[in-house]
Amino acid sequence: MQNVVKETIFQKSSNGVAAATTMDTTDTPTQTVANIIYFIAGLFEVTLLFRFILKVTGANPGNAFVSGIYGFTQFLIMPFRGIFPSATGTGVEVRSVFEPATIVALMVYAFLAWGIVKLVGILAGRSSEEL
Repeated sequence: MQNVVKETIFQKSSNGVAAATTMDTTDTPTQTVANIIYFIAGLFEVTLLFRFILKVTGANPGNAFVSGIYGFTQFLIMPFRGIFPSATGTGVEVRSVFEPATIVALMVYAFLAWGIVKLVGILAGRSSEEL
């Protein structure tokens, strides 16, 4: 499925009058691949952000939503565990955990997605401005 984008270009003529031109453009296959990569990375980033917020606020791991987020993101943060120690704080009813591995994973996966998109662009012969 191709994405049709309407672009409006404003140009100033020699007599000072601005003229607008509207044209339809479609995504190239390279742009489609880049969009898919960014979408998948966005899903990872959002679920990792949920994990971080749920851990810091001491969410109940017995809850189905919370355990689902923890289970899905467990494999995403596995390579980054142990880089920094986790800090825990115990309140009256909750136990909050500051997990630096989640923050490192957020940064690494964002840079990884950006790098993959740039590599796809290079392999497709596109300039960086076209992606």
